[in-house]
Amino acid sequence: MSRIDRYVLSQLLILFGFFSLVLVAVFWINRAVVLFDRLISDGQSALVFLEFTALGLPKLITTVLPISAFAATVYVTNRLNNESELTVMQATGSSPYRLARPVLAFGVIVFLMSSTLQHVLLPLALGQLSEREAEISQNATSRLLTEGAFLHPSSAVTFYAGEISEDGVLRDVFLSDGRKPEEGVIYTAAEAYLIRNQDLTTLIMLDGMAQRLSNESNRLATANFQDFSFDISSLVRNDASPIQIARNMTTPELMMSYKDLSKDTGQSAGHLAEEFHSRFAEPLFCIVAAMIGFTTLLIGGYSRFGVWREVVIAFGLLLLINGARSTMQNPVRSDASLWPLLYLPVIFGTLLAFAMLWYVARPRWRRRNAAPIAEAPA
Repeated sequence: MSRIDRYVLSQLLILFGFFSLVLVAVFWINRAVVLFDRLISDGQSALVFLEFTALGLPKLITTVLPISAFAATVYVTNRLNNESELTVMQATGSSPYRLARPVLAFGVIVFLMSSTLQHVLLPLALGQLSEREAEISQNATSRLLTEGAFLHPSSAVTFYAGEISEDGVLRDVFLSDGRKPEEGVIYTAAEAYLIRNQDLTTLIMLDGMAQRLSNESNRLATANFQDFSFDISSLVRNDASPIQIARNMTTPELMMSYKDLSKDTGQSAGHLAEEFHSRFAEPLFCIVAAMIGFTTLLIGGYSRFGVWREVVIAFGLLLLINGARSTMQNPVRSDASLWPLLYLPVIFGTLLAFAMLWYVARPRWRRRNAAPIAEAPA
């Protein structure tokens, strides 16, 4: 690459890093607030919160990369235009295709970053995240052992423990079970213990009372007990999605027969095809985002009123292409043979970018469009 190309590329990479850092921080804070509230309320530690946020970063970064590439390209192109550096390059004989070369190289670099995340890092992170979510959802201690708070392991169950001793004894226990529509049961006990045996979790209550209310007859029956065991395995059962799903598998693992993968994952061939080809189409969108931002501003040229109109047009084109990309997912999920549709938005964006470069490279067309403007009388 020439010195000019290296200069433009370095500016693009610096601004790309800045915008990526800012956007990741903004999205991470919004997500971290919700995640922190959910994990801490379930009795998890700050280390678990940090682990979950770290595992969620690859997904967040893949979402931010195209936006950062577009923002960096628009900012650098506008600055080069305002400081007349683009004018100097064009005056020395550089064609629009020549000017777009460092932008294309920048898009390829972002494409490689996104591809690494999509094909390897993101599936591994999502797989680890699913495993940790399954472990936490099966952990009865994290779901039920929070003293002084009314907890809801499910929509029809309420649990309360007034005090939890250091040896794990629960005191002043309250358990309301309303899962059966015909009756509701309330258990109270002076003490209780949680016992875990493989996949079974049992709550042993001592010195308590059971109150059973029949909703049909509206009659209340009570019974005192010395000890009572209550199976709560269904309350702490893992409700998360299966770990072995397409999004948690690396791309080489998806290069199998869709029929065999459907048996292993329980997902249709359309979902598998959409997941596989999206990992190639989404990184290509990073190149399109950079080229659309550059070519749109290049058409606008210099204006004392600024480039806000061109920026809005470029952003609108980006939203249009991205919206089309999202629209193509449902047909592919319904029919796996329609997977080429996922690449149509990228192809359209590429053709649009080169069409704008072709237009800029032919100044006669621009002069012809400006010719009908009437001259002011002397």
